[in-house]
Amino acid sequence: MDLDELYRLLRISHVQAQGIVDTVRDPLLVLAGDLTVISANPAFYRTFATDRDSTIGVPLYELGNGQWNIDELRLLLERVIPHSASVFDYEVLARFPDVGRRTMLISAQRLIHPDNGQRVLLVTIVDETTRRRKEEEKKNILIGELDHRIKNLLSVTQALARQTGTAGRTAEEYRDAFLGRFEALARALDVSSRAIAARLPDLVRSVMEPYLAEGTHVSVAEAPSVELRPAYAMSLGMILHELATNAAKYGALSVPEGRVCIDWELGTDDDGGPDIRLRWQERGGPRPSPPESVGFGTRMIRFAAEFELGGTVELDYASEGFVALLSFPRPRS
Repeated sequence: MDLDELYRLLRISHVQAQGIVDTVRDPLLVLAGDLTVISANPAFYRTFATDRDSTIGVPLYELGNGQWNIDELRLLLERVIPHSASVFDYEVLARFPDVGRRTMLISAQRLIHPDNGQRVLLVTIVDETTRRRKEEEKKNILIGELDHRIKNLLSVTQALARQTGTAGRTAEEYRDAFLGRFEALARALDVSSRAIAARLPDLVRSVMEPYLAEGTHVSVAEAPSVELRPAYAMSLGMILHELATNAAKYGALSVPEGRVCIDWELGTDDDGGPDIRLRWQERGGPRPSPPESVGFGTRMIRFAAEFELGGTVELDYASEGFVALLSFPRPRS
């Protein structure tokens, strides 16, 4: 929840102010006109190693051992705020006995307290060290996903080269056939990474187009047509692309005689709600075996199935061929 949203909610008279304050994840203070603390959230107590008794009713500059008596903070609260309704990401440096030196980004906004009409000041505090750590974690996740996708793309390109038949073709004909499949792969990647609405079976055929070009490696059943919301289409496209990539690297699409069949049916879940049950079945490829450890691709498939589609996925490494069973709620018309 950002400061503008908090301000909007606090202006609604029937909302309990303290309840809203408590939901904010970053440290937050509500100050009276004389800068006495009248409210704080749990995040403030945790971050700055303090408690309610040591905070509520205490002037801001006297909190702790005077750690908040900071020149930059005084400038913000005594000179900037009186002439501005709000200030965002004002940098302040401070040192705290129990948590050490901190670079903080402080945002402040004046408002009228909905319970008593008193003029108050909302102050949110973002620990720059924590923010940078979170950004570093996000960056590492993105780098990991990029590395995974690049390796997958190279593996799929090699598989396309192997599967593009050379018999009876000149070098130019082979080049044109291979480039055609590579362009289809680019379109499939675009479909699986964009939030656009789609229908089954169109989505399946779009993602699997690189492997349908030769006409025999992949079969898509004439199953019921279902319209998917953009978020569903993107998540299902990512799952299908990941399954196809694994099949091209290790499974049925890695050998000329391998085949993949994709079909689905409409049914109801255990609670009687409508659902979609999609089956990915491989035949004719190398004998599958369960991975010794769960890789990035498998984690992505499970995350997309369970948390983004709200369904389940079963991965069966049967001796006759790998099978994936995906079930998820059917969008209501």
